[in-house]
Amino acid sequence: MSVHLRPLVAGEQPHPATADSEFDDFGPRVHPDPPPSRIDEDGSVGIVENGAVVGTVGWHWVQWGPSAGSRCPMIGISLVAAARGRGIGSEAQRQVVDLLFRATASNRVEAHTDVTNIAEQRALEKAGFTREGLVRGAQWRNGAYHDGYLYSILRNEWEQA
Repeated sequence: MSVHLRPLVAGEQPHPATADSEFDDFGPRVHPDPPPSRIDEDGSVGIVENGAVVGTVGWHWVQWGPSAGSRCPMIGISLVAAARGRGIGSEAQRQVVDLLFRATASNRVEAHTDVTNIAEQRALEKAGFTREGLVRGAQWRNGAYHDGYLYSILRNEWEQA
């Protein structure tokens, strides 16, 4: 498998026109062009397999305390249907973790997924994440609130991998 990450260019649409997975229905997308991929801001990069963009992996910043040392990126992924189930998601998430730890001073990278999204739970665990616990009613998606699992990988775990 030849998977790598790169910045998207305007007009690349790796997402299907409509959500093809129950885990992708977050309502209308506000920005049609990809967000910036600056590491210190919210951003995303394209997931490329054999020259074709097959998805995106992005991050937004969350903070657990008042100091900047408590700030960390939370990642999320979206793959076209044809790219699912082949390890591309795990590899892309592993690569974005590597990118974020190399480019920032963050101590942790987080991810969140629906309690029924078994495929993403397996992908995160394969990428080195640890499930931390249940987050009740945290995600508004597909017209309702959903429970999810919070995952993380710490810098020292990444360094030892």
